Amino acid sequence: MAMQPVNDPAAPMLLFEHSVAGGRILAEARFNSEPTLNSLSLEMIEILAPALDRWEDDSRVAAVLITGAGDRAFSAGGDIQALYRAIVKNHQAGAVVDDYPYRFFEHEYRLDYRLHTYPKTIVCVGHGIIMGGGLGVFSGSRYRVVTEKSRIALPEVTIGLFPDAGGTWLLRNLPEQVAVFIGLTGSSLNGADALALGLGTHSVSLAEHEIVRDRLLGMDWSGDADADDARVRAVLDALPAADMPEAQVAQLPDSLSASGTPAEVAQRIAGLEGQGKWIDGGIAAMGRGCPTTIGIVIEQLRRARTMSLAEAFQLEMIVATHCANHPDFAEGVRALLIDKDNKPNWRYKKLEELPEAYVAEHFEAPWPQNPLHDLEETTA
Repeated sequence: MAMQPVNDPAAPMLLFEHSVAGGRILAEARFNSEPTLNSLSLEMIEILAPALDRWEDDSRVAAVLITGAGDRAFSAGGDIQALYRAIVKNHQAGAVVDDYPYRFFEHEYRLDYRLHTYPKTIVCVGHGIIMGGGLGVFSGSRYRVVTEKSRIALPEVTIGLFPDAGGTWLLRNLPEQVAVFIGLTGSSLNGADALALGLGTHSVSLAEHEIVRDRLLGMDWSGDADADDARVRAVLDALPAADMPEAQVAQLPDSLSASGTPAEVAQRIAGLEGQGKWIDGGIAAMGRGCPTTIGIVIEQLRRARTMSLAEAFQLEMIVATHCANHPDFAEGVRALLIDKDNKPNWRYKKLEELPEAYVAEHFEAPWPQNPLHDLEETTA
């Protein structure tokens, strides 16, 4: 198999075009930034997005495989520190002097939407940490392989952001009690949870996760898209069984919902204390988290119920733009990742102080036309 990338070997996103049976190609995109736990950067997006376009147009490309370098993470999120630096510049100037945050969000969401609607089979191997922007890529893929070490989370409550990069669509399609809990607490799901919830479609052990590529390379590719997709599914179904941890989501009561005020919803979650280590850890994280994020997530869940995929991403573009313009996101990143004092000075300290109008403001379009207004037109 051809293991040399077709792009710069030092690039943060490597592209491979593996020759397979029948004169076909298995394309592969590999996150290649182990020091950042493969955090998704704009540079990565600008490599992967045109590659997907090229591979779609190339009749030889039978399927796409997406992987991550190293054993620790598929992708631990977006490049938050780059976003932070640009946002701080803008806040200090009192004007937009660096449009990086808006460009990043738009290109990231376009990529995620592209993955969700891609006409060719995409297999993604989420072998370790899968969060934020990495989860956007993973959840947009048709087949999603997890391992016993997979750790999936939407941890944005800890930094004053919100579950984006397709998080709206992901949460919309989960049982409400799970969506509410993981959205408001940032609690991670393990591989067994992912399989139980449909976030993962298949599993393999971490030690053997590269067997996914090997078996796809050895597959008999026919050139018929439907037949080949069925063969891919059969190959993944036949992966050696992984020794998975015990699922955690069954601990959550079906009665947990997004109804009521943010304070009332949070109070119901806090009332679950003592029912398990996983739940208690989530409650503690929620208590330290950003009250504005909690308000946003509850409204996000309510609106998502009737949204299309494109509308979900358009909503995220609106909310992300406001988060970049308001203080909590930058402050949360400062406290957690820059100064690391873990003492964020949130704009509103308590949920009881959070104005309903302030939350609603995050859902009001700040421009005449949404930058993602054309997504419906590109549905595959």
